[in-house]
Amino acid sequence: MDPRHLSVDERLMGACVYCGGPAETHDHVPSRVLLEDPPPDDLPVVDACAACNQGFSLDEEYLACFLECVLAGSTDVKRLRREKIKHALSRNDRLSARIQASARFNDNGVLTWEPEVERVHNFVLKLARGHAAYELSLPQLDSPETVFVSPLLAMLDGDRKAFENAGSGELRGWPEINSRAFLRVVGAQPYSDQAGAWIVVQPGQYRYSVDQHGGVRVQVVLAEYLGCVVKWA
Repeated sequence: MDPRHLSVDERLMGACVYCGGPAETHDHVPSRVLLEDPPPDDLPVVDACAACNQGFSLDEEYLACFLECVLAGSTDVKRLRREKIKHALSRNDRLSARIQASARFNDNGVLTWEPEVERVHNFVLKLARGHAAYELSLPQLDSPETVFVSPLLAMLDGDRKAFENAGSGELRGWPEINSRAFLRVVGAQPYSDQAGAWIVVQPGQYRYSVDQHGGVRVQVVLAEYLGCVVKWA
């Protein structure tokens, strides 16, 4: 069975997975700006309306650039690691200045960065909706119960352990037969060599998990630094 063309996907055709409106285009989940070039050949793709697809672009660029600056400890393009972020900030002085203005030294002399929380949550929610629709064939159009974002190193030990377990890849909630989540859990092709709950899109850059147990829960890790949880009851 080709996981790119599943029978359960037919119910999603013609509808935007983000708002439920008419699907006019396709969107990659995760967004390419979060990945190194070249991106994986089998990058997940979902249906989206033009307004949603375009409406998230500024938040996508902001979070990708902000995260890279935090990791580098600077907005100086010479100190950044990722070429596409260097290019983005080089052509967008306003964004570079906006991110730089969010950097401050605390009372202990440690450099801290204050993210624009609403923009971050908006983009993380977009990613979670895309993963839920793609993996479970269950679009989540309602407001979530939880949107949580934190650096992994800032999590308490017990919370970090629970986050990393992410359901341990167990068949919890029994995903619908022939959904991608079902094929992954039972080890069917092409997922027979996949172990655990995490789906690694690009090592060191992006991984995610989708769990259907007492609701839908999506977890994402960006650049092995930022942990995100979105949950619907």
